[in-house]
Amino acid sequence: MSKQIQFTKTGSPDVLQIVDVEILALKANEVQIQIHAIGLNRAEMMYREGAYVIEPVFPATLGYEGAGVVVAVGEGVSEVAIGDKVSIIPSFMFTEYGTYGEIVNMPKHAVVKHPDNLSMEQAAASWMQFVTAYGGLIEFGKVQKGDFVVLGGATSSVGLASIQIARMQGATMIALSRTHAKGDVLLEKGADFVVATTEDDVTAKLLEITNGKGVNLVFDPVGGQEAAKIINSMAQDGRYIIYGALSHDDIAVPVFPILGKHLTVRGYELFEITTVPEKLAQAKKFVFDGLASGQLKPEIDKVFAFDEMAEAHRYMESNTQIGKILVKV
Repeated sequence: MSKQIQFTKTGSPDVLQIVDVEILALKANEVQIQIHAIGLNRAEMMYREGAYVIEPVFPATLGYEGAGVVVAVGEGVSEVAIGDKVSIIPSFMFTEYGTYGEIVNMPKHAVVKHPDNLSMEQAAASWMQFVTAYGGLIEFGKVQKGDFVVLGGATSSVGLASIQIARMQGATMIALSRTHAKGDVLLEKGADFVVATTEDDVTAKLLEITNGKGVNLVFDPVGGQEAAKIINSMAQDGRYIIYGALSHDDIAVPVFPILGKHLTVRGYELFEITTVPEKLAQAKKFVFDGLASGQLKPEIDKVFAFDEMAEAHRYMESNTQIGKILVKV
């Protein structure tokens, strides 16, 4: 038997419950992992509330991220072996797999060995955000040395990962935050500039920072009406990539800057990387090498116990964290 967190109806974090379940027999191309740490993801909040891209199938489990030790492998698995320390990359649907359990089965493409210099907590706090940032900044954003990069939601785990990756590429990092209250923290984490969206004239500030040249790349999980202020500050051939919808308003897209500056505006999902084997292999290598060298360092905000999962969800909903929220199993 294994303990697993499930919910049988959508709603607040109180719908989460710990249950005992039979450990499922491994199928071909699956890996069985004893989970040591789980990384929380906003998609899990949305799924629990019934506001995600797929509807829950009850009893529903969830969990995109985690790290642990391989305890069994199915037919066709040669990439990892029993005893290996591994992490899980989001590359499946909650209706197929989930990491909220003591022992879980995962598809082999979602399982990756992590560098020995990482603890289980650090490993669980690494792959989603660094692979997401890699895809948005490098694979699709084509960030170059000398680029000015604007980052929305900068205090999130993806935001902090993006700061590290952009700086590795030699870009100037401009972090957006609602207020300047977290400004010093963002500068400490590697941002070159901080712009407060509710306190500053965003367009004017971005043009000032870039000496009138404009922003080359925007990586934004917010969108909404405020997007127009950023787009109005973009450089010729600039790229605006939106990877979330933290604002529930439609994105505001001013037409003339797009036409006159030949801007690109596109949506981006992590699955564009994790469901394409070649792209996923490149992302795995980039992140593994960065973690092993110490150039990429996961930021952990707070760690909860397994039986505190509901409290951990409530904490994520408070939007006060800086970095990754973890649950230790």
